[in-house]
Amino acid sequence: MKELFYFLAIFSFFLFSCQEERSLPIYGKEAVKTDLGYDTIVKKVANFQFVDQKGESISNADFEGKVFVSDFFFTSCPSICPVMSRQMLRIYTTYLDNEELALISHTIDPDRDDVQKLDEYAHKLGIEDNKKWHFVTGEKEDLYKMAENYMIIAYADDEVPGGFEHSGYFILVDQKQQVRGYYDGTDEAAVSQLILDIQVLLDGH
Repeated sequence: MKELFYFLAIFSFFLFSCQEERSLPIYGKEAVKTDLGYDTIVKKVANFQFVDQKGESISNADFEGKVFVSDFFFTSCPSICPVMSRQMLRIYTTYLDNEELALISHTIDPDRDDVQKLDEYAHKLGIEDNKKWHFVTGEKEDLYKMAENYMIIAYADDEVPGGFEHSGYFILVDQKQQVRGYYDGTDEAAVSQLILDIQVLLDGH
């Protein structure tokens, strides 16, 4: 009986310690050679400047000190985008009153997805303003480079439904603009995990 007590005590200690110290990985680490040997640096999200559904300029500065979730879509997408948008709406609703969390959805079809089209799309989801969730457009080259920076795919392809191939991942970015996670935006369980991981970053872990 005494051995069982000690086992449970030790198990509980490690269990709660792991929960308290839980942290997320940091993606984009690179080893750089210096005069003193190799040093590890973390690649941050590239500088960007786009225009959102209200016609306002959106850049890195608007997300400074915030956790944010990023994805890529287009309004006429006949496949995964509607599912992704509904899952992103779950995140929006969960953290609606938290000013430290923001969302940014990049169109990959800027030729058709102008400011008005993005605003109409946002309204269909029940998003009336741009305080938390930004649907952005810009130059096609800049949008595709942004996807490349996030290490996901986004490009035109006439052979796929809708004419564009793109990743269905949601990208979680921390307050230092470092990528901390990738989640399948079409999978409810994966997005549920993302919602939990957002709180980990908001709690400072």
